Amino acid sequence: MNRFFVAVSVATGLVLLNAVPSYAQSAEAGQSVFKRDCAICHEVVAGKNRTGPSLFGIVGRPAGSVPNFSYSNGNKASGLTWDTATLDRYLIAPRTVVPGTKMSYGGQKDDQKRRDLIAYLATLH
Repeated sequence: MNRFFVAVSVATGLVLLNAVPSYAQSAEAGQSVFKRDCAICHEVVAGKNRTGPSLFGIVGRPAGSVPNFSYSNGNKASGLTWDTATLDRYLIAPRTVVPGTKMSYGGQKDDQKRRDLIAYLATLH
């Protein structure tokens, strides 16, 4: 009887895993999103800030830590580290995740474009 329940549990788990959609990420597509949505304020070159800080090496970097950039108090005090999950939340609604941020970007609501953008940002190191 126990083997039956184990078999049913395993089969159910496999069905559920297959039911979860997988989303491919494209750094190349993300570069296009970056150029369209982000490049007006951000550079991808280390040490080169614009209206926004350089995004070179952003994945894994603590928020508010780029030298020679004047961050908002909200950003400096956020305690965030820009991992992929945090970037995903932030890029949906920056002002919700970091109240008081200077970033005027309204957010990227399209899940695929946001995943692609993050995949591109992860290549910048």
